[in-house]
Amino acid sequence: MSMKHIAVIKGGWSAEREVSLSSGAQAASALEDAGYRVTEIDADPSLASVLADLKPDVVFNALHGRWGEDGCIQGVLEIMELPYTHSGVLASSLAMDKQRAKFVLDHAGVPTPKGVIVPLRDALDTMPAPFVVKPNNEGSSVGVVVVREGDNRARDALLQPIGEAEEVLVEKYIAGRELTAAVLGDRTFCVTEIVSRSDFYDYDSKYADGGSEHVLPADIPDAITGLVLEMALRAHNALGCRGLSRADFRYDERLGEEGLYCLEVNTQPGLTPTSLAPEQAAHCGLSFPELCAWLVEDASCQR
Repeated sequence: MSMKHIAVIKGGWSAEREVSLSSGAQAASALEDAGYRVTEIDADPSLASVLADLKPDVVFNALHGRWGEDGCIQGVLEIMELPYTHSGVLASSLAMDKQRAKFVLDHAGVPTPKGVIVPLRDALDTMPAPFVVKPNNEGSSVGVVVVREGDNRARDALLQPIGEAEEVLVEKYIAGRELTAAVLGDRTFCVTEIVSRSDFYDYDSKYADGGSEHVLPADIPDAITGLVLEMALRAHNALGCRGLSRADFRYDERLGEEGLYCLEVNTQPGLTPTSLAPEQAAHCGLSFPELCAWLVEDASCQR
């Protein structure tokens, strides 16, 4: 193991650059603790030539957001025949496209909120409030807006966080508790409840100190715990994920099992000090260096 040279790619130029830099730094330190030789690379358009010169044994993908987890870098690594961590081209692109992921998940028996793709200009006139407006291909809750009944904010101010997207996903708002479960290979860990200080588990709640409280294992009925874990694994397999993924849910306890919906699947879960997947792994006895080493040993190049 000590002979393996791992290139940790991080940063990039997506809206999640800062999160990726943190994930990459944490992963690099953990891999060094696990006995690997590590080179950290802040990804830019010259990444392919940098990797060609470096010739690592494995690429640890710590990129987040567009280009890093939507199948693009995965395709580059496939062409270069470099084994890499996390999901491959198809699973990455599917999971990042929220509407197409819905089709796959619904077909696999994993309920998702009703949603439709519309031009941004029509977003506020698509369905009765409350509803959610979000970019169809961003992660970490970037640009997500919750519109509630009686919201009197000006239209431009309301949609300002979404940015320049021409089309958006408008989705029924699911009331209730935020739950999440990570999958590693063919196993699940536990269910975490996220108690956010915002309306929902937004970007700041995920990454700002004190932005949210994580309760694990979640204080929910055993039947709901089992169903969340089952759905997380089913979603992971339906999308064709590899390595580590994390499925996020909303649970309206007034409706019992009928009130559980999968919001999305993240194929590149954060690895920052406040991230959920490493926290769940540690709770189940897998240290962060062991988690990162597992991902390296699971790396492949799906040709």
